[in-house]
Amino acid sequence: MSQKSMTEVAQPANSVRLAKEAVESLPPRQYLTFRLGEERFAVAIQPIREIIEFPGVTAIPLTPEFLAGVINLRGAVVPVIDLSVRFGRAQTQIGRRTCIVIVEVQAEDAMQPLGVIVDAVDEVVEVIDAQIESRLSFGSGIRVDFVASILRLEGGFVIALDLDKVLSSEELEQMISEVNSVLP
Repeated sequence: MSQKSMTEVAQPANSVRLAKEAVESLPPRQYLTFRLGEERFAVAIQPIREIIEFPGVTAIPLTPEFLAGVINLRGAVVPVIDLSVRFGRAQTQIGRRTCIVIVEVQAEDAMQPLGVIVDAVDEVVEVIDAQIESRLSFGSGIRVDFVASILRLEGGFVIALDLDKVLSSEELEQMISEVNSVLP
């Protein structure tokens, strides 16, 4: 084999190796893992402002069932959703480890704080790109737009949620409007 053809063969292999090294050198992404019942979910750490013990919520009549109510967070009225109800499951049974994850989601033209009731917060995990599977498609009729990705962690797969899409923008705007309409 000539010198030129050896170089031509080596270049694609080098390109693949360099691309792999570039992907492996990316910093890991961080996700907060939490429980809804026995199932484990995750959310990217960026939109999370804080995690608080469940303080109780003030219910608002005639709002969607998944809107558990509102809380006072340092003087701000923050709507709180029951993620379990949002996913078509039973209402979260408040327990010792129940907490509210305060996140910021896009609503109208601004970021809006939103509380999300979860049964328990597990941990923050670091995930490299090789552990992240893109969204799956299950065909028509099955809604998976709120799934950001699937994480391959020890113990199996964990669904990473896109919290901006757990509630459609219309639902979020309606919910915020309903909350604001009952405030003085």
